Amino acid sequence: MDTAKSHITQSAQEQISRLQEIVQDSINEQKLVVDNLLNEPEEILTRGQSISDKVARFGGSWNFIISFSIILLVWIVFNSYAANKFDPYPFILMNLVLSTIAALQAPVIMMSQNRKEERDRKRNENDYMVNLKAELQVRSLHQKIDLMQKEQMKVLYETQAKQLELLEKIEKSLQKTQ
Repeated sequence: MDTAKSHITQSAQEQISRLQEIVQDSINEQKLVVDNLLNEPEEILTRGQSISDKVARFGGSWNFIISFSIILLVWIVFNSYAANKFDPYPFILMNLVLSTIAALQAPVIMMSQNRKEERDRKRNENDYMVNLKAELQVRSLHQKIDLMQKEQMKVLYETQAKQLELLEKIEKSLQKTQ
């Protein structure tokens, strides 16, 4: 009986050591993923990039739309009713200013959008890395469960074999006593 218990204990210890190996392998595989997620490189902006972000932020806001509408309204009202008109109707100077602002603002906003697109691409890469990490964890869990099932089946077969031996011994001893 003691040998059966020691054998079962030894088998359980082997199973625990194999599980620990699987866990350690899983940790080693995931180290790179975790390092990439935790140590995201900081974005260093040039002066032009910083300005383009600020222009894009302001140019795409309600503050810009409202303030620019007020400026245009003041311009039109002043040049329609003032005695000293610097841009009389059909407001050719105003059209020139608007065209110049649009011509300069569009590329600046595009630069900012390109940078945001690059940040989104990096964010998507990080999402992929997180999904990959989750997949590695699921694989590791599958390995652990498979190992546990294998070891449990092995222990069950060994226990059954021991029980059969004991039953045979009991049967032989009963036959001798009869």
